Amino acid sequence: MMRLHNLRPRPGARHRVKRLGSGESSGHGKTSGKGHKGQKARSGGSIRLGFEGGQMPLIRRLPKRGFNNAAFRATYAIVNLSDLNEFKAGTMVNEELLRESKLVRGDVAGIKILGDGELKHALKIEADKVSESAKAKIEKAGGTITMREPATRKPTAGADDVDQTAKESETATKSKKKSTTAKAKKKASKKR
Repeated sequence: MMRLHNLRPRPGARHRVKRLGSGESSGHGKTSGKGHKGQKARSGGSIRLGFEGGQMPLIRRLPKRGFNNAAFRATYAIVNLSDLNEFKAGTMVNEELLRESKLVRGDVAGIKILGDGELKHALKIEADKVSESAKAKIEKAGGTITMREPATRKPTAGADDVDQTAKESETATKSKKKSTTAKAKKKASKKR
């Protein structure tokens, strides 16, 4: 019978440590398997991935074409119906509640409900996206689902910054126009 006192790792899982620098007869003495001199033989000396000795590396030599949408991809926090069973019947399940219960973490574009598992009781769910199977299961359990409007979501800090910079640029252009018209009027008055 297996008990805590007779647990052993699987055969082959534990290896004997290679003993370096323990005499030439060991096979790993003198240079300890690092060869003679050079950057790789030094302590702390290593070459980063993709470095080609100062030559233009392959990743920079290859042409890059096309557009990649990865930087603009909207990631949704996925919540399954089986995760929602921890809430009491009739509870309003929204993003704040999901974050409090640690079902949603990090910066996400919205919440998507998927139909994995069964919903045991009726809930009022507020989400950005819902799969067809999840919608059917929620309605079958007697719950309701409301889709959030894109405008109700909190704007990200970046969007606020863009709006602010746009307003600042508008005021700057208006002030420039005023100053140029004032200069033109001064010149016209001097000529008279």
